[in-house]
Amino acid sequence: MLDWNCIWFKAQAILPSQEGAQAIEYVAKCREYIFLCDGEALRRQARQRREYIYRKTVEQREKAKQEKRQLIKKSIEENKEIPNELKAEALEIEKNVAWGDGQEGGTSIIDDEYRWAGVEDPKLVVTTSRDPSSKLKQFAKEIKLIFPNSQRINRGKYEMNQLVQACRANDVTDLIILTEHRGNPDGMLISHLPYGPTAYFNLSNAVMRHDIPDIGTMSEAYPHLVFHKFSSKLGARVRNILKYLFPVPKEDSKRIITFANDDDYISFRHHTYKRSETKEIVLDEVGPRFEMKLFKIVLGTIEMADSADIEWVYKPYMRTTKKRKFLSNEEDAS
Repeated sequence: MLDWNCIWFKAQAILPSQEGAQAIEYVAKCREYIFLCDGEALRRQARQRREYIYRKTVEQREKAKQEKRQLIKKSIEENKEIPNELKAEALEIEKNVAWGDGQEGGTSIIDDEYRWAGVEDPKLVVTTSRDPSSKLKQFAKEIKLIFPNSQRINRGKYEMNQLVQACRANDVTDLIILTEHRGNPDGMLISHLPYGPTAYFNLSNAVMRHDIPDIGTMSEAYPHLVFHKFSSKLGARVRNILKYLFPVPKEDSKRIITFANDDDYISFRHHTYKRSETKEIVLDEVGPRFEMKLFKIVLGTIEMADSADIEWVYKPYMRTTKKRKFLSNEEDAS
């Protein structure tokens, strides 16, 4: 938000010998210029957003074609009957497969969303919902310590649109918002900037650092990441969203962060390790610890969640499918 009082004082400082009417005219010109610049920035942002949506649509179309190619190619190699829904276009697809049109080198949405991953370190902002409790404030401080190159800000009265615009202006790559219910942290929103995606997680069983016995010291080294049972397509998508929140660690880093999936509940654990005198690896828990459950993924940033496309959502009828796993394949359930 622009502070017009600040511009007014600057006008008086620049034009000390001028009359008030001329200072007002100066402020009006400044306002007109800033509005023109803001309008140009908004048009550029809208154009870039349309280009991103177009690339996403093209990739989804090519991905569907590639899946058909793989099914037909597999049927031909195994000398099996081609599925009925693919028989009409099998000849054309077979020609493309014969010429090696597999699109292996194409750019995916993952490459587009995280094109600087591994080249530049991520820059994160951690904040909370409005009027947070003391426990949520403490939890936000501990979350800030988990992510390198992160900064915690007080939410105050800032609107969501203001937060996102401020993050974009400062080249922030991800915005993390923590929510609570009756003083207990119950939600984490991870919005990747500038175009998305935004992942919604439910939190449960949150344990602070000071509640863990024999707690170790918090290391500031870049951590090694361990992901367990993220083998499905949705699991790979969630793994990428979480993985690119962290920079690339050094080989001698003694810090480990684990995301272990069990029945679609992601257990977060934070450890440091050392070697004992017998050269055995000893883990020291650093904390905090909590469980995450994916609720929704939106193809957009958090301020446009109501109008953006939904990539995946946990719908009510899915709650009866207790044996079905979304983040892992069936063979990984054992």
